[in-house]
Amino acid sequence: MFSCKLSFQSNYLTTATSFGGQYLIKNSDVCLFLFLGHYISVDTSYEGEKAVLVSPDLYSEEWSCVRLIYQIATTVTSLDPARLNLYIRKEGESFDSLLWSAKEPSDSWLIASLDLTNSTKKYKIVLEAEMGRDKSASIAVFEIKITPGYCIECDFEENHLCGFVNRWNPNVNWFVGGGNIRNSQSILPKDHTLNNELGHYMYVDSIYVKHFQEVAQLISPKTTAPMSGCLSFYYQLKQESSIVFTLYLRDMSGFYEEIWKTGSASSGDWALAEVDFSAPYPMEVVFEVAFNSAKGGYVALDDISFSPVFCSNQTGILFNPADAGCNFEEDLCNFYQDHKDVPGWSRVKVKRNVYRAGDHTTGFGYYLLANTKFTSQPGYIGRLYGPTLPGNLQFCLRFYYALYGFFKMSGTLAVYIFEENHVVQEKIWSVLDSPRGVWTQAEISFKKPMPCKVRASSSFFSVVDGGFPCLFLSDNFLIQGVNMSEVLLQHEINFPRQCGGGVFFFAD
Repeated sequence: MFSCKLSFQSNYLTTATSFGGQYLIKNSDVCLFLFLGHYISVDTSYEGEKAVLVSPDLYSEEWSCVRLIYQIATTVTSLDPARLNLYIRKEGESFDSLLWSAKEPSDSWLIASLDLTNSTKKYKIVLEAEMGRDKSASIAVFEIKITPGYCIECDFEENHLCGFVNRWNPNVNWFVGGGNIRNSQSILPKDHTLNNELGHYMYVDSIYVKHFQEVAQLISPKTTAPMSGCLSFYYQLKQESSIVFTLYLRDMSGFYEEIWKTGSASSGDWALAEVDFSAPYPMEVVFEVAFNSAKGGYVALDDISFSPVFCSNQTGILFNPADAGCNFEEDLCNFYQDHKDVPGWSRVKVKRNVYRAGDHTTGFGYYLLANTKFTSQPGYIGRLYGPTLPGNLQFCLRFYYALYGFFKMSGTLAVYIFEENHVVQEKIWSVLDSPRGVWTQAEISFKKPMPCKVRASSSFFSVVDGGFPCLFLSDNFLIQGVNMSEVLLQHEINFPRQCGGGVFFFAD
């Protein structure tokens, strides 16, 4: 079994500063040593500098989880705060990929849980501390631990609880049960993992409930890589009055989706629950218990696990938002046109000059063009169809467009959603007014219960000043969560963000 701990004992960590302020772990056996209460830190003596900690070569063909215990401390608010970054440096590649970043200060140790997808390449973990201009800041790291499996899995036998956190409520909360803890009437004689009184589990009981529908939430670490399959866990439920035990997925915009709920009270034994789970972009799993009275009973939870095979024993096809986007530099990617639309949209490349801008990405690349110059048919419509999007997910569609020569803009460009049978169609956006001759961004959020496709339609009804009305759809119709649109200049987007905010994570 692959497991690695990086020990911060002075005997095994080079603390002398090398060129560029790097700290290097030089002992290849460092993964074998346990922590003895030490930690490493960077403080204001490195103001404006970067300190880098590099792991030994690591290798795992299995999905694994990196857990980092850290603290960023400061006494003031700064416009240029200290930041802790974690990168992956894969063998044979010339750049590091950002996996995680944090800048929020805290008064205590925090835990970050980060999924690493399986890879045949060796890699290093790179921790980078950016001190910014905050003269009172310090960054400390207590532990880095890499274990096989998924970060949302947990048996609650370790103190860090796998990064699961209780959402504090004045009256009802999740607590650790088992072991030497004997402070609740709902303590079970045995946990599920060890099947004895020394094992641990999480529980919540109704003894302190004061109001109707008191709610306790246990929240998983955020997923950091696309994943889908079967989420399973064991639970016990003692129900003296109404208890509602529900499992939700919550995205980064705060949207909740119910994926499981108890049907009735179970017996005194641990019961297995299984539910299909899909997280193409960052999500949290929320275990929620709602009580109606102080005599409601209790719920206990143990052994949360995940399999990439769906509970129905079928292997899921994971949807990657990056596959639904396109920059039109090489081809149309997974987009296509209705064969009835002639000429419809054309993929073109126009040299930038004082009269016309080039494509939006670089100014020299390709984009899509619909132009009445290419047809004598009045009122023709050019339709561009996107790939199939899975149902019941929140998407953000973003793209850039430019219009030339139109007397009336209304209806010249519209975006529709329709089911795969093409029967149900809904317009979700259209041009009302827009500056002429400049790239303009459009951004649309939507969610549909069934698989669907996005269609961009251009309509031409009038010609002005003897010229040819034309419409440009810029390269990079990108799907983010899904975001369909003009793609950015960086690497291919691996994780989408919500419309109007968030963080991008870039693939290698």
